[in-house]
Amino acid sequence: MADGPDPMHGFIGAAPPAYAVSVAERDAIAAAIDVDELVELALALGNIPAPSRSEAAAAEFVYDWMKREGFNPRKVGATPERPNVIGEYGGTAIGANLLFTAHLDTESPSGISAQDRFRYRPSTLADPEWTQCWIEDGRLRGYPISNDRGPMSCFLIAAKALRKAGINLAGKAWLTACPGEIGPEPIEEFAGIEYMGKDIGAHYLFHHGGVAPDYAIAAEGTDFGLTWIGCGYALFRIRIYGSGVFTPILDAPADAAAHPNPIYRLGPVIDAIHRWSLQWERESILETPGGRAVPKVQLSSVRGGMPFDFGAGTEVCALYLDVTLNPRQKAADAMHGIVAAMREVDVAGFDVEPMVVRHGFEADTEQVAPLARAVDAATRLVRGAPVERAHPVYSSMWRDHNVFNMHRVPALTTGMPRWRPTPEDMVSSALVYALTMLAICGRGPDGEAAGGPTSVYGSGTSPF
Repeated sequence: MADGPDPMHGFIGAAPPAYAVSVAERDAIAAAIDVDELVELALALGNIPAPSRSEAAAAEFVYDWMKREGFNPRKVGATPERPNVIGEYGGTAIGANLLFTAHLDTESPSGISAQDRFRYRPSTLADPEWTQCWIEDGRLRGYPISNDRGPMSCFLIAAKALRKAGINLAGKAWLTACPGEIGPEPIEEFAGIEYMGKDIGAHYLFHHGGVAPDYAIAAEGTDFGLTWIGCGYALFRIRIYGSGVFTPILDAPADAAAHPNPIYRLGPVIDAIHRWSLQWERESILETPGGRAVPKVQLSSVRGGMPFDFGAGTEVCALYLDVTLNPRQKAADAMHGIVAAMREVDVAGFDVEPMVVRHGFEADTEQVAPLARAVDAATRLVRGAPVERAHPVYSSMWRDHNVFNMHRVPALTTGMPRWRPTPEDMVSSALVYALTMLAICGRGPDGEAAGGPTSVYGSGTSPF
């Protein structure tokens, strides 16, 4: 959690959410959450291999689970191999609609040995937590559970607990599982729909998924904190030009900076880019009620020449620079700084091109307030303390609440501990999600079917 005074909590204040969840309702929903079932679901889902570009099996698992549990699932995807899975619960009266989303893909080595050996050490590749999940010393281990199928399991079980407790929702809760949040991105020759990430996930879901939420939650690990801002990023290619000289006739200069091969100029170039990066990081820190953004910069890769064609050096060397953008910055802001830094370096020529641009976004503080208050009220009921603003790392990255804030749907991200949660942590997170669903959507009439493709708007009493 963030240290010191919490400006977010001062904004939330003491105003109740739209529907005040009672202690009796909390107890009934809590009793309906089976810790063993939740852990088994997280482990089963987490142990399905689902690196980016290979989410089909995990999507099918979620679809089948939703179908068995009566959440009327459907698949909507840009390609059949990478669908978004959308289930729903509620919609029995008049109430706000709340969408939960989590991503199916998990960061991991690609599995392509010719690619991975140029990025990872052998010991890193051998780490079983990339693809395997298990319980050890009372904690759930494995990247797939941490990011992001653990939080996904929590909101699936949350919806089931509401149903088991006999609590209908007036508004509708959408339960969505998306591909491609981790990545990749189409870059250079790695282009086309095969390499698309975010564009076919929550972006595609929003436009083509048959959803119209009033609010949205990106269910991801935040150590039970909350933030409604999210950073974007840009990947800049910085090409340095020089001259190719046949090695047998090369007269190498004493000063590497005078070498015709642009690879030899990388030292001064990296120094200049690093100086700019440190300045960018200092000047990009953004403090808001909904979170603190601390953008970072890092070189992600370098390309120069071809290893099998090695007789005459190379004329081109390229650096790829990953730049985080706070939600009020544009890629152009970074590009101007990079170009200015490069103009200070003695090179034969250069160009700078943004290969990927995704801006960050933030929710309007007044519009997101009902959702933040609902999470706060739920956290108090479950954990006996108010919700806190999430650590800056969680508001300094891309998460899919950006997609909804981009389209003026107030959204935030909140969830269980990011790394190696306990079963009790997951139960707490599921209960917070369930109480938030009830607080935002309101309680529907007893005795009517909750869920299904149609809503009985106009019946019951509105909680608003």
